[in-house]
Amino acid sequence: MSNCTPQAIADIDELYARPGFLLRRAHQISVSIFEAACAELGLTPAQFSVLAVVNVDDGLDQSSVARAVGLDKVTVSLLLRALEARGLVDRRVSSENRRKRLLALTNEGREVLSRSRRPTEEAYAALMAPFDPLQRVQFVSLLRQLVTSLEDSARAPLVALPQSRTLR
Repeated sequence: MSNCTPQAIADIDELYARPGFLLRRAHQISVSIFEAACAELGLTPAQFSVLAVVNVDDGLDQSSVARAVGLDKVTVSLLLRALEARGLVDRRVSSENRRKRLLALTNEGREVLSRSRRPTEEAYAALMAPFDPLQRVQFVSLLRQLVTSLEDSARAPLVALPQSRTLR
């Protein structure tokens, strides 16, 4: 290595220890594990999230779905186009506001979501495998604390669906 000075080594060691670097790397690993588990279904984590949210309330519009998964509207629009092209989601114009697109899962969409339960649980188990049961609880708790505390810093804020909707 041409720059293999003690300072260069310290700089790279510092990079590898930074929370942002580690979170990005953990996200890459998480996506890889999820996509491998759901390869047969052809689902990405973002597509799964959109399907899960639309499944909770068939009357949601694109903006509400974007907020419920913490993604920007353009990204969600692209995800919905892809899901619609696969026949998993229907988008229809709202009768009350012609600019709104209301969403519903198709029968095929419900089937894919149902079939995704086992592989998504397997992906979750694989991702959490390095931790013992107590560490798993602590890890998720710490991630929730981080996300909740810094939510105002997000480019696309998350607006969770109301509990009443998620209990149906």
